[in-house]
Amino acid sequence: MSTPRSEPSIEVRALRIIQVKDYPLYIFMLKAEQILEFADISRVSRDEAGKLIGYQRPQVRKHIQEIVEYLDSPLPIFPNPIIMALSPDVRFKATRGGNRLPDDGASDTGRLFLPLPREGKPKPAWIVDGQQRALALARAKRRDLPVPVTAFVADTVSLQRDQFVRINNTRPLPRGLVTELLPEVDSPLPARLAVRKAPSSLCDVLNTDKKSPFHGMIKRASGAGSRQFGAVVTDTGVVDMIQESLTSPSGCLFPYRDIGRGETDYDGIIQALIIYWTAVQDTFPEAWGKPPEKSRLMHGAGIKAMGRLMDRILGTIDPQRDDAYEQVRQHLELIAPHCHWTTGTWEGLGHRWNEIENVGKHVQELSNYLIRLYQSARRELL
Repeated sequence: MSTPRSEPSIEVRALRIIQVKDYPLYIFMLKAEQILEFADISRVSRDEAGKLIGYQRPQVRKHIQEIVEYLDSPLPIFPNPIIMALSPDVRFKATRGGNRLPDDGASDTGRLFLPLPREGKPKPAWIVDGQQRALALARAKRRDLPVPVTAFVADTVSLQRDQFVRINNTRPLPRGLVTELLPEVDSPLPARLAVRKAPSSLCDVLNTDKKSPFHGMIKRASGAGSRQFGAVVTDTGVVDMIQESLTSPSGCLFPYRDIGRGETDYDGIIQALIIYWTAVQDTFPEAWGKPPEKSRLMHGAGIKAMGRLMDRILGTIDPQRDDAYEQVRQHLELIAPHCHWTTGTWEGLGHRWNEIENVGKHVQELSNYLIRLYQSARRELL
C-alpha cells in the first residue's frame, strides 16, 4: 500500500459523505485483523479527579464467544458495520474522474489514509459501536474477513460520547450506563432521555460530594474493582427517586424548577436531598450502608419508598431553615419503630424484611404503608 506521507498508515477505498460541515462520514472496508490494529475500545471509567472518560459498555464474554464461533463457521456473513470515531489526522484524497455517477453534491469516492499509532501515543480511531464484534473479529481464525466500517471524524470525547448514546438508544443498552453518560452529553437529547439528565447529574453530585450521606455509595457503570468498594446503591434507583420528585407537581423537588424559564435550582435541590437523606442515615444507622440483600433501606424499593415519604416530609419543612435537619429527624422518628429494614416482618404488609422486591407492586405497598404510618402519627400529635 502506498501513501503520500512517510508515516505508516492503512490506505483504503472509501466513500465520503458530507452530512454536516467539517464532520465527513466515511464508509469503507477493513480486514478483520486491521480493526484493532488502529482502533481503540473505550470503556466507561473515571480519572483520578473523578471525571468520566470513555463510553463503552463492559465486555460480555459469552456474547463475544458466540460471535467468534459464528465467524469461524463455514459461511459467515458479517453485514453490520463497525462504527468508529476518527481523529482529524486521517486524510482523504478524492479520486480524479473516478466517479461514474453525476456529482450529487454530498458524496465522492477516493482513498482514505488511516495513520497507524506510534508507540506511546493513542490509536487514531475509537470504536463507538461494535465493541464485542471487534473483539470477536480479533479472535476469529479468518484474519482477512472483509468488515464494513462506518466512521466519522470527531476530535473530542464529548462528540464520540454523544454519538454512542444516540446509536445505542434503540437497543437494550445497560440502563445504568446511559444514566451515567447523560450528564456528559451537551447536545439536545430525545425527550425521554432529556428528562433523566438533571436527575443523573444530581445523582453524580450525591455520589461525589463528601457532605452527602451517599458519598461513594452509589454504583456507577464507570466503577470497577476497588473503585466500587462500599458502593451498595444502584444509580438507577437514586435517579428514579429524584426524577419522580422533580417531575411530579406533588414532589418536594418540583418547586425548584422554573418551567417557564427552563431553569433549575440545583444547589437548593442538593441541599434538600442531603438534609433529608442524612436524617434517614442517622435515624436508621443499623440499616445504612449495607448491601441491599442485608438492608432493604439500601434496596431500590427502599430508596423509592423513602423518596415518596421525602415528598411528604419536605413538603412541610423548609430545607433553608437552620433547624431543618432536626425537624426532619423528628418526623422520621414517627415511623422508625415500625420499620423492618434488616430483620423481622412488616406488620402492615405481611412481608418479611427480605421479601420486599424492587417491583411496582411492592414499591407501591411499602410507600403507602410508610406514608400512612407518618400521617397517622402526625394526627395523633395534633
